[in-house]
Amino acid sequence: MAAGNFRIINAKFTHKNIPIHKLEKFSFKDIPAAAEEFKKISDVSECVIVQTSSRVEIFLIITLEKGDSPDGRRPEAKGLVLNQIQDTWTSLTELDQWEIDHFDQTLEIYTGTDVYENLLRLACGLDSVVVGKNEIMTELKTSIAKAKESKTSGRVLEKLFDTCLRIATKIRDSSGIGENVKSLGDVVVKIAEDNVGIDKKKHILLIGTGEAAARVAKTLNKKGYPFDVTSMTLERSTGFSKILGGTPIEFNGIFEKFDKFDIVFVATTSDYFLITYEKIKRVIENKKTGVLILDISEPRAIDEKVSTISGIKLMFKDQISELVEENERIRMDKVPEVEKLISKEVPIIEATMNRIDAEPIISDVLVNVDEIRKKELEKALEKLGETDKNKIKIIEELTKNVAENIISAPTKKVTNQKN
Repeated sequence: MAAGNFRIINAKFTHKNIPIHKLEKFSFKDIPAAAEEFKKISDVSECVIVQTSSRVEIFLIITLEKGDSPDGRRPEAKGLVLNQIQDTWTSLTELDQWEIDHFDQTLEIYTGTDVYENLLRLACGLDSVVVGKNEIMTELKTSIAKAKESKTSGRVLEKLFDTCLRIATKIRDSSGIGENVKSLGDVVVKIAEDNVGIDKKKHILLIGTGEAAARVAKTLNKKGYPFDVTSMTLERSTGFSKILGGTPIEFNGIFEKFDKFDIVFVATTSDYFLITYEKIKRVIENKKTGVLILDISEPRAIDEKVSTISGIKLMFKDQISELVEENERIRMDKVPEVEKLISKEVPIIEATMNRIDAEPIISDVLVNVDEIRKKELEKALEKLGETDKNKIKIIEELTKNVAENIISAPTKKVTNQKN
C-alpha cells in the first residue's frame, strides 16, 4: 500500500432507517464469507462487518494506486463503489424487489473522517437503541476479533478499531455515560420478576416488533427466558425473532389462546385498543392462574376496563416509566459532554490513521538507535567503572532522552511526508 493511499468506507443499515423486524433481511447469515465477498470488490483490501440486533455495517479499505486521490466524494468514484457494494450486498441477502429498488435511498454511506466519528460515536453508545448501553463495546470487540480470525481485516481497520475502542473506553469512564444503564425492557422484566416471578415454565407473550418490543426481547434473551412473539403479520414476527429471539406465532386467533400465557408484554404503536374487555373476558375467566399484562405501548393499546377481569393485573407505561425516564434523562444530559470529547478525539484518530504507513519505518529506526545506545552505554560504564545503581540509572535515562530527541525531528518529517 502506498503511503496514506487508502480510502475508508462505512456503509450501513440501522434501526434509525430500517424497522427492526426488517433488518434481518439485510443481515448476513455467514459473516466471514460475506466479508470475503466484499473483499472481491475492485481494490478492496480489508473488510470488517458489525452485525447486531439494531444494525448491519460494513467497513471497507480501498487501496489506491500512488497518485490517486483518496477523495471518496468524487461522484464517479462514489457511484462506482456504491454500485459494487449494492450488488454484493443483494447477492448475499434475500431482499425483495422493492428493497433492491430503494437500496441506495436507504443505505447510509460515509468516507474519511466521518467514518472515524461514526465508529467512535457507536463505541461510546450514542447510536445505540438505548444510549450508553455497554453491550456495543463487546459487539465491536467481537466483530474485529472475528475479522482478524478469518483474515478479512488488516492493519488499517485493526488499527482503527483498536484506537476507537481504547478512546471510547476512556470517554465512557470519564463521562459515566454507560453507568447504571436501565432500558424500558430491563425495568418491565424486573417488574414481572418481582410480581409473579419468571422461570422457564412461565409462558410469556410479546406483542409488537418495534424498538420498545426489541428492548423487552433483549432483556428476556439476556436472562434466558423463552417467549413467543407476535405482530400483525407473521413475516414481521419471524424477521424480528431471527434477530432478537422468541418464537414467532400468528396474531390471528391470539385472543382465543390468551389463557395460555402467564405474562404478556404489549409494545405497539397501534392507534386503537388492541386488547379489549370483550376480546379476552370469556377466555381469561376460565383460567385457573392470573395473568400479568404490561402495556408499554405509545399510545396505550389496552382498554383499562380489562383490569376489572378477575385474575388480570394490568400495568401501563406511565405507571412504570418514571425510573426509566429519570435514568434516560441522566444519560441524555451527558451526551453533549461525550460529543465534545469525541470532537476532540477525531483529529487524533485521523492523525493516527494518516501515519499508519510511517509507523513501521519509525519503529525500525527506534529499534536500531536503541540497540546502538545500549552498546555505547555499556562501553562508557565499563570505562568509568561506575557501580552506583542510582548514577547508572541517571546516565541511562540521559542516553534515552538524547537518543529520542535526536531521532524525533526526522521521524516527524517522515510522518508528515507520509501524510
